Amino acid sequence: MKSPLAQLAFALALCAAVLGGYGVWYAAIADKSSVAATLENQITAKTEAEGRIASARATLDDIKGDESAVQGYFVSETNIVGFINYLEARGVAQEADVNVLSVSTGGDKAHSTLVVALTARGVFDAVMRAVGAIEYAPYDLSIKTLSVAHENKGTWRADLTLVAGSVPASLATSSSATKKP
Repeated sequence: MKSPLAQLAFALALCAAVLGGYGVWYAAIADKSSVAATLENQITAKTEAEGRIASARATLDDIKGDESAVQGYFVSETNIVGFINYLEARGVAQEADVNVLSVSTGGDKAHSTLVVALTARGVFDAVMRAVGAIEYAPYDLSIKTLSVAHENKGTWRADLTLVAGSVPASLATSSSATKKP
């Protein structure tokens, strides 16, 4: 039979071996756990980035229609004649005679504009309605100058200079002035 001291030494050695093995095993698990946590953080970050990218793509798809709608408020360089006809038709609808006298370009490359000089003739109410209809047309328009004069009995004349936002032909969309309501 073995002595109790030998048994105690064997038990202590076995306990030390088990504790050493547990320590090595714990360190390996802790290392793998930190690697797993790092990978989990990377996966979360990539998933969030993917979600933001998908959201940005969806937003871009949503605003494609808005872009063409906004461009519809600008006069295309290729459709100036249609825009002139549109202005004259606004006058006819208000029972005034609207004539476009000149069209010239203005602004800079970033913000190109058209400067349109026109006159409206007729009775006072019709002339003022025509001016209002032109001013509130669905375009990027502003009245630069306006003068109203009484020509003869019952006939009035309004001289206007409009500044209209314009887009180059390369940026123009399928919307045109003749399609406006």
